[in-house]
Amino acid sequence: MSSTPIVAATTPFKVEVEEGKSYFWCACGRSARQPFCDGSHKDTGISPLKWTADASRTVFFCGCKQSAKAPMCDGSHKSL
Repeated sequence: MSSTPIVAATTPFKVEVEEGKSYFWCACGRSARQPFCDGSHKDTGISPLKWTADASRTVFFCGCKQSAKAPMCDGSHKSL
């Protein structure tokens, strides 16, 4: 398997998060539970990124896996 992330979506994932809760963002793009990890990264050399919410709010997780501000969307999908 390749160690290069694949594009899971060309738009961000809008998610309501809970303050203090940790989320494991899929960095490889292979998870069936986007934007979160389901273990599909096995043997890719890519690991999920743990992110903990500092407040209960709406956030936009990166779907293209190209964001420089991972796990949050930075608009990188616009140049794909």
